[in-house]
Amino acid sequence: MTTTEVLEDLRSRILAGYPVLLLQTYEEDRWENELADLALEVERGLVTWSFANGPRPVISSQQDGLDPARFLDQLKEYPEDHLFLLKDLHLHLKRPDVIRKLRDLLPELVARRQTLLLMSPVDDLPVELLKDVTVLSLPLPGPDEVRRELVKVLAHDEFREFKLEAVGEDRLLQAVLGLTAIEARQAFAKVLRGETSVTEDVLARLVAEKRHLIQGSRLLEFFDLDEGSDAIGGLESLKEWIVERVSAFSSEARNQGIASPRGVLLAGVQGCGKSLSARVIARMLGFPLVRMDLGSLLESTRGGSEQNLREVLNLAETIAPAVLWIEEIDKAFSDMSEFAQSDATISRLLGRFLTWLQEHRAPVFVVATANQVASLPPELLRRGRFDEIFFVDLPNYHERMEILRIHLAKRGWKPEKFDIGELSSETEGYNGAELEQIVNSAIIESFARNRMPTQDDLLLARERTVPLSVTMEDEIFALREWARTRCRPATRDSRVIQVLEEERRRGELTEDAPKGTPKWAQLAEHGQLASAIVEFIREHDNVLWTMLLNALSKYVETQGEYGIVLRSDPKIAITLRVSREIADTMCDYVSGKRLYLHPVHIEDVPTEDRPQLPILESLPEDRVSHPVWFPTMLRLLPPEQGSGKLGSVARVRMGRAAGATQ
Repeated sequence: MTTTEVLEDLRSRILAGYPVLLLQTYEEDRWENELADLALEVERGLVTWSFANGPRPVISSQQDGLDPARFLDQLKEYPEDHLFLLKDLHLHLKRPDVIRKLRDLLPELVARRQTLLLMSPVDDLPVELLKDVTVLSLPLPGPDEVRRELVKVLAHDEFREFKLEAVGEDRLLQAVLGLTAIEARQAFAKVLRGETSVTEDVLARLVAEKRHLIQGSRLLEFFDLDEGSDAIGGLESLKEWIVERVSAFSSEARNQGIASPRGVLLAGVQGCGKSLSARVIARMLGFPLVRMDLGSLLESTRGGSEQNLREVLNLAETIAPAVLWIEEIDKAFSDMSEFAQSDATISRLLGRFLTWLQEHRAPVFVVATANQVASLPPELLRRGRFDEIFFVDLPNYHERMEILRIHLAKRGWKPEKFDIGELSSETEGYNGAELEQIVNSAIIESFARNRMPTQDDLLLARERTVPLSVTMEDEIFALREWARTRCRPATRDSRVIQVLEEERRRGELTEDAPKGTPKWAQLAEHGQLASAIVEFIREHDNVLWTMLLNALSKYVETQGEYGIVLRSDPKIAITLRVSREIADTMCDYVSGKRLYLHPVHIEDVPTEDRPQLPILESLPEDRVSHPVWFPTMLRLLPPEQGSGKLGSVARVRMGRAAGATQ
């Protein structure tokens, strides 16, 4: 659940009279601020208590407010309609007197419309309170909350040279999701210092800040993103496919209802770069890479293996967006039909894993590699579990040249000093690992003889290396035959590459010309109203309501019998006479912190666009007594002083009694 959804759930439970709620979170400061706004919205007073500071505010007659049992006795001295935020009360819930007082207080709390909010990093409750306390897990900040932290960091003078575009911003936010707001702000301040733009290296260093999230886990291994797309020679079809999936994880894609990609299965010949591809994919996506060893999940105790798998998958979702790398999945799940009865644990693990692959909604991109893919159970290969199955074959001539060039350059030798073309021709049937070994052997042997490596050294190392394609010729042939009609090749046909390059050289291959219609209009025309609104505001920045509604009226009904009002004071109108679709979309986006309301001077609003209501120049502390209109504009950035009451709005039907929100 998002922060907005949890706050709405909290609001409904408080109004419904839930006496005690346990709020599980590590982010005290962020959620205390959110609860303060919520208390204002539901017209409740808010009192905070901790063992260190006692109650705030303090009632003059209170004595010994530090003791939790004594403080619970004093609740009756506070007025009705109050919320009480108690921090770390779980440390005192083993005391019989505290447990008894909490249970005795329940009827009185309901009668006085008071709610105890127990904020704690754990949900450890005594058995006596299990049926009386509702536990809510408060989520970590989403993209919109993290964006506010990024804005705070970039507001400092030391970051004034940093240039941020919409696409780069979205990737920065994705890189730190899974961190707390404070951790995200610290990560931005650390990594962006001295940088001028969003680069792959910046994203990799931000992702590295998530390493601590899996510290202590023996089931997952964290990898730094130190391999870029230029570390792989060839596999252009796979690279292009991944590039297309990068945008599918963006907030704009979510707004348009595009589901996050699930993953890819890389099958093929050993030593051809499948494992390296997993590391490159993580860097291209800008997600942390964690590897799961299926063998480490197995335990002798009954149910232990299944519990390990659940913990691993839950942890992967916690740090999401992430890439979950499963190497040689065929060794764990091959020939299941033969071993299902003899090894029930493996069968249960497979069933649980298949269900998660199909049903998980967190942005966890799975990269699985396999050498003997033909032996995998068919249910694992079914579409819906993986988005695509790629076959990684032995490198062709062009790819071998690129691989040799990469390994020479990686070791500090200029590739142009060698005849790469000749060596590529002589290494037909060699895989990437064998090409690397040829380069490495030639360099080592020349170093031992105290001279520079030569072309002859490379050719001699080639002669001494027997390729896998010779020792396993029959197996590779069978694998190719299986993959021919079942997998997508990771390498483009070299003949197609040559034709495309020639057409591009002659100017015959051109990109599609950009359309004159702005993007927001194209989105609106195709029914993507929410995305069209965001794109329109991104294009124009400061947008008055009438400006937005007039622009959208060509594509969707904007006029209607609904209005948008402040949730904390429904007599304060933001805009009137709009359609239900517009009202619902704007309420969701403003309350969800995807769009922000900013106050605007009445002089900036054309006279003909002002409703027939008294104008409110500033928001009052108390509720107004009669309907008024507060002029606002829409932006993608929050107000510098915070949204306050403008952060939550609701839809009303015009003509009903004031405050009849729906």
